[in-house]
Amino acid sequence: MGRVLIVGVAGGQGALLARRLLREHEVIGVDRTPWPSKPPEIPYYQVDVRSRQFQDILRTQQPTTVVHLGFVRHFRESSAKRYDMNVRGTRKLLDNCQMFNIPNVVVQSTSYVYGALPDNPGFMDEDYPLSASRNYPEIRDLVEVDTLASAFMWKYPRIRMSVLRPVPTLGHYVRNSMVGFLRMRRVITMMGFDPMLQFMHEEDLIEAMALTVNQEQRGIFNIVGPGEVPLHVAIRETGGNIFPLPEFAARPLIRRLFRLGMFPFPAGAIDYIKYPSTLCGDRFSKETGFRPLFSLKECFRSIRP
Repeated sequence: MGRVLIVGVAGGQGALLARRLLREHEVIGVDRTPWPSKPPEIPYYQVDVRSRQFQDILRTQQPTTVVHLGFVRHFRESSAKRYDMNVRGTRKLLDNCQMFNIPNVVVQSTSYVYGALPDNPGFMDEDYPLSASRNYPEIRDLVEVDTLASAFMWKYPRIRMSVLRPVPTLGHYVRNSMVGFLRMRRVITMMGFDPMLQFMHEEDLIEAMALTVNQEQRGIFNIVGPGEVPLHVAIRETGGNIFPLPEFAARPLIRRLFRLGMFPFPAGAIDYIKYPSTLCGDRFSKETGFRPLFSLKECFRSIRP
């Protein structure tokens, strides 16, 4: 039985992971925001990972594993604040884990770091270059977080570091840009484009993270769900109506709607609904035995109105 400290525990995925890991471990929660639904058996600290208080928690609690989910992934914050919280926060967290000799560290990255480009191969493995910031500068901070964590893994081999890159996740507790996009009644698409997309259920992602913790994995892993479908199928299965527009009209419209808070992602992310960004998840499946339990239909059903 280990002691797992989850950073970002007050979010939907963090809370699900905390309850899942309670079966085998002591769990400690850390977040910047309140956690009203906190189970009584989980000690909780409302602190920022950039603060001295977080350092004190690591020193006194001495966790065997730190799971880092504490990122700002939405785009309502300024790019400077996102960078400071995500990149500087991750650097401070990793420095503290090294200082206090934390045996295991898990960082949840994202499949978006690979970028969506017209020349992407059918299925990208973990060695494929991270090209998201080439055409999508708003995601530069998440690419740098992934790079920091990957470099840390090689610099400090005594610490078992895992970097997880899951495909877009759907579910009742998920609040990400893809869920917001698919929940729109009229879903803007790029005329002439219908890329293949991958999805996974939030419960499958939680199980993948639990396997990573329980098996003390080390490495960089793509985490994929039960398959892939064209964008129009995902929109139809989640109850939306397709609204195709030529890109010259869609880009300024999305820019305006995003500024007004009526669209879930900035115009820079349009490439993710134009070009494929599909991953190969064989490495994680072979090393952990992971198999998704939820079908694509169940994934889509989980966010239908």
